[in-house]
Amino acid sequence: MSWLPKSPKARRRLWIVVAVAPVLALAVGLSLFAMRDSVTFFFSPSEATPEKAPAGRVVRLGGLVENGSVVRDPTTGDVAFSVTDNAASTRVVYRGDLPDLFREGQGIVAQGSFQPDRSFRATQVLAKHDENYMPREVAESLKAKGEWRPVEGPAT
Repeated sequence: MSWLPKSPKARRRLWIVVAVAPVLALAVGLSLFAMRDSVTFFFSPSEATPEKAPAGRVVRLGGLVENGSVVRDPTTGDVAFSVTDNAASTRVVYRGDLPDLFREGQGIVAQGSFQPDRSFRATQVLAKHDENYMPREVAESLKAKGEWRPVEGPAT
């Protein structure tokens, strides 16, 4: 074979590379395949279409809690509220204790999945930390839509 190196040492190195390359490629491929479920995408209510965020897929939904939308069910412990980006609104249902800083008109990020009826079932709700903080994804989404109205300066 004329394409093989003439040196026995170089030929041995070539065979080692030829043997190791597929194993390494397989390992990288399997790692990427395994990590695909741990990636969580962020959407605002107007971006969360059935094509981008299908039912059952774990995503993050962020925006502002609509005023007057928080409804607590004392029998089941569910809390239902609407999240908006001032262009669209999505109904969110969460079971559990909400963060102390959760309130109407404030920015939140909810992690969970859309149901077949396009309501959002949250498994985790994150609220802002102080008066000047809004989750980065929410602030960027509101800025892109021209809805960002900071009280005192830009988002941190």
